[in-house]
Parts: sequence; structure tokens; C-alpha cells
Amino acid sequence: MAYSEKVIDHYENPRNVGNFDQADDSVGTGLVGAPACGDVMRLQIKVGQDGIIEDAKFKTYGCGSAIASSSLLTEWVKGKTLAQAAAIKNTEIAEELALPPVKIHCSVLAESAIKAAIKDYEEKQRPKVADSVNESAVASLG
Repeated sequence: MAYSEKVIDHYENPRNVGNFDQADDSVGTGLVGAPACGDVMRLQIKVGQDGIIEDAKFKTYGCGSAIASSSLLTEWVKGKTLAQAAAIKNTEIAEELALPPVKIHCSVLAESAIKAAIKDYEEKQRPKVADSVNESAVASLG
């Protein structure tokens, strides 16, 4: 199976490898896996107060296509809103990397990982909204 130059580049020179502190409220973490092939992908986003993704990191245990999909996605999501990042489709990743049909599942993992990271970030933000509403209610009763 021949890999595209982009897959080889992202595999040999992966971008944004690493992790953020998962306890940080500005960080969303997505951990996904593919039982069929054993690939595991951890993708994290760091979101600014303006709702823009400031940075992204990944750690992937898997084949070159899985690593390349993760690496490319971390580049793509920087500077995007959560909605823009959530709209990225696996087909766009697969097309950009010219993934062979037997490796399309790697791009599906990447799409699942960014959606899971966004969901994790959004869930971390919910208690803050509830707390500020409760504080306002208590203050108005005071």
C-alpha cells in the first residue's frame, strides 16, 4: 500500500504531539479507539475565553494513517470556533491525506476525537453557567 506524501510527512514529522492538563477548565479531551485495528487516539483542545481553539495536542497509538489524521486535525482546528471544528468531516481529512480505502477508519477516529474533545470542554463549562445563575438568584434575594 502506497501512502501519500502528506501522510508520510505527518507521520515522520507529527505536529502538536503532547498533552495539556486535563483538569484545566479550558481544555477538552477526546479519547477514542477502534477495536478492529487497535488504534487509540487522544486529542485535546485548549479554548480561549472567546470560544476560539487556541491550541491542540494529540497522542495516538496506531498506524501512520492514524497519526497523520491526528496531526493534520490539530493543525486544522487551531483558530476555529468550536462549531467550525465540530463541522470537520472525516471525508475532508481522508481527501486531504489521500488515504487509501482500507485506512478511512483513521479519519473517522479523528472526527470522533475532535467531537469528543468539544463535548468534554462544553461539559466542563456547564457548572460555571449554573453557578453564576445561582449566585445571581441569591444576590437578588439578598
